[in-house]
Amino acid sequence: MTVMSPRELPTEAKVVVVGGGIVGASVAYHLANKGMTDVVLLERNTMTSGTTWHAAGLVGQLRATQNMTRLASYGAELYEQLELDGFPTGFKRTGSIAVANNEERLEELVRGADMASCFDIDIQQVDVEALANHWPMMYTDDLIGGVWVPRDGQTSPVDTTMALTNAAKQMGAQVFENTGVAEIITADGKATGVRTTEGHEIAAEAVVTCAGLWSRHLGAKAGVSIPL
Repeated sequence: MTVMSPRELPTEAKVVVVGGGIVGASVAYHLANKGMTDVVLLERNTMTSGTTWHAAGLVGQLRATQNMTRLASYGAELYEQLELDGFPTGFKRTGSIAVANNEERLEELVRGADMASCFDIDIQQVDVEALANHWPMMYTDDLIGGVWVPRDGQTSPVDTTMALTNAAKQMGAQVFENTGVAEIITADGKATGVRTTEGHEIAAEAVVTCAGLWSRHLGAKAGVSIPL
């Protein structure tokens, strides 16, 4: 990826995204995909250099709520589609299992499976023998059952971030590495842009903080409490 100097930064944008991890890349991608191409993403170091690069990359679809389940299912489909579109993510459909060693845990899993099935997620309640077949190295003497999700998978956090980034750039978004944000500029209680560590200002209609644990510090300087 080409690293641009502060002199080449724009002076304004519809949206400035702060942070070049998986969240920032995803925001830039989805905004551009919805037709908002005047998006600028700023990363203080290199893409994925924060907490993204050492994530496990597990992509499970079953979650505790309906909305989270739908979102997780969408993520799996997105990573697979990006791969097909020529943006390598490293995503693989390996399947996953969740196990229970007591009736309460099994009931929780079955309830979650029932909810997930409402969204056409292939999820199956299985006995201990089936669990052992899926993962032969697992100790099963204390288990009573579990669930099997054939289309869960694993992705490469770095590759997936770069896939989202490159797809966003192809749709018109601009990405600048080695460009730190010193502060969010505000007026009348509203974000109006950002100032980089080099002193360059970019006016914006909206600023999205995707800086992970650094978001709290950045928000505090703008008078906003971000509980991280």
